[in-house]
Formats: sequence, C-alpha cells, structure tokens
Amino acid sequence: MRAQFVLKEIGIGLRRNLTMTIAVIVSVALSLTLFGAGLLVSAQTNSMKDYWYDRVEVSIYLCNKSDPKQGGCVNGEVTAAERDAIQADLTKMAEVKDVFYENKQDAYKHFMEQNEDSPLGDSLTPDQLPESFRVKLHDPTKFDIISSAFTGRGGVFVVQDQKALLKPFFDLLRSAQYAAYGIMAFMLVVAILLIVNTARVSAFSRRRETGIMRLVGASNFYIQGPFILESAVAGLVGALTASGLLSIGYYFGVKKGLAGAINILDKQLIGFDAVFAVLPWLFILGVGMSAIASFFTLRKYLKV
Repeated sequence: MRAQFVLKEIGIGLRRNLTMTIAVIVSVALSLTLFGAGLLVSAQTNSMKDYWYDRVEVSIYLCNKSDPKQGGCVNGEVTAAERDAIQADLTKMAEVKDVFYENKQDAYKHFMEQNEDSPLGDSLTPDQLPESFRVKLHDPTKFDIISSAFTGRGGVFVVQDQKALLKPFFDLLRSAQYAAYGIMAFMLVVAILLIVNTARVSAFSRRRETGIMRLVGASNFYIQGPFILESAVAGLVGALTASGLLSIGYYFGVKKGLAGAINILDKQLIGFDAVFAVLPWLFILGVGMSAIASFFTLRKYLKV
C-alpha cells in the first residue's frame, strides 16, 4: 500500500467528516482524561495508604479515675500491676513491632503541642488525661488480634485503631475513583458510537471508489486501511489532548493547588512520574479502541 495514497485518503476522509471527527476527538479526549484521572486517584490512594498506614498506631487507653465504672474500668483507675501485665503481654505478641508507654504528663504535653489555641488548655490538667500504650504492628491490618486480646481487660478503657480514623478519607478517594471510572465508561460508549457512525458515513461517501477498487481486485486490507487509519488518527489526537489535559490538571490542581495549600501533603502526593506512567495507556486505549471499532464496522459496510 503506497504511503502517498494512504495519506491522501486519510486527509480526504477527515475533511469530509470534519465535524464528526472533531466530536470523536473530543469524546475520546474526555473519556481518556477521566480514565487517566481514575488511575492517578488509585495511585494517590495507594501512596497515601502506604504513608499513613506505616505511621498509624493502635492506642490502648488505660482507665482513668474519671472514667465510668464499667467494662475494664469496673474496678476504677488502672493499677501498676495491671499496667505492667498489659505491657508484658504486648511485648510477647508476635504481631507487635514496638510498644511505647505514654503517661499522663506526656499525654498532657502532646495535647498542648497539638492544640495550642484550644480553650481547654486553661482548664485541663494532666490528671484528666489517660495513660496509654501506643502499639506499632508489623502488619497494620492485624488490629483485630490486639483488640480481642485487650478489649474489656482489667485496666483497659478502650482499644482504638488510628487506621479507622483514616478510613472515611480513603473511602472518599475510592468513591472518587469509581465515579471517574463510571463517567469514563459512559464517555467511551459515546466515543465508540461516534467512531462507528463516522466510519459508516465515510464508507458510504466513498462507496463508488470502494466499488471500483473491489472490481479491480483490491484486497480487504487495502480498502479498509485508510478508513481504519482515519479513526486511529482521531484516537491519537484524542489521546494527545487527554495527555495534555491530564498533565495540566495535575500541575495546577495537585502540584500547585493541593500541595501548595496543604503543606503536610507535599511528601504524600504522587509525582509526575505517576502521570508519565499513565500516559502510554491513554495512547494504547485511544488508538486501539478507534482502530478496532472502525475495523468491525467496515467489515459490513465494505461489502459492495
């Protein structure tokens, strides 16, 4: 197949169906942008999970004298013997990586450091805060083992998993990811329908040339090639547009926007390497989807 003939046919086809080609490009670009955004949200969620799950701890709060006399606190404030027994049992557990004991003075100091402007600081005293054990696990998902071993035990007020505090945030990110995939799927269907319709119109408008080529013995591949390449070019332009939109959106929305507004997130956010890892998939999906949809459409409409 001569390259000059193919390029000429592609140019003719794109000019004849310019408005529909633009619609295909826009649909492909939007759907691929959402697809890329979904992949980036997934990468960001995994990155933040790795960052935070490596830092979260299980807190075992011990009974204070002001706690209700129920559960593990039925006998009142934790005794020294109960505290020592809890610490000894924690250090024996294979799931436990490290144990740190925080007394009332340390708890008061940390509270004041984290809540400098809180009005509670003027009236709060160390005796009002509970002692606790901060437990770091080898596997943060093994919280249930710690909870079942110490919940309700004498001297233990409550066992709290800090990972549970982060769950709503990660659920929100996961929901955003699924929403992006849902909209992406809808836009892909729209794009495929537009590609199919564009291929039909292009094949119909050139049915005379196609008939002549068939009569002189041209192969299916020779006849279908320009049509498929037209769709592939539209998909390629759509992927290029999606790549630009995704990169610009990441730079201004995440790198400059979110990281600049919340400094604590700076080390947790994914970098441009994650964006570059997603871009090849946009081109594979954009070009592949367009070419395949056009190929199957033309099998029927080129039977002249």
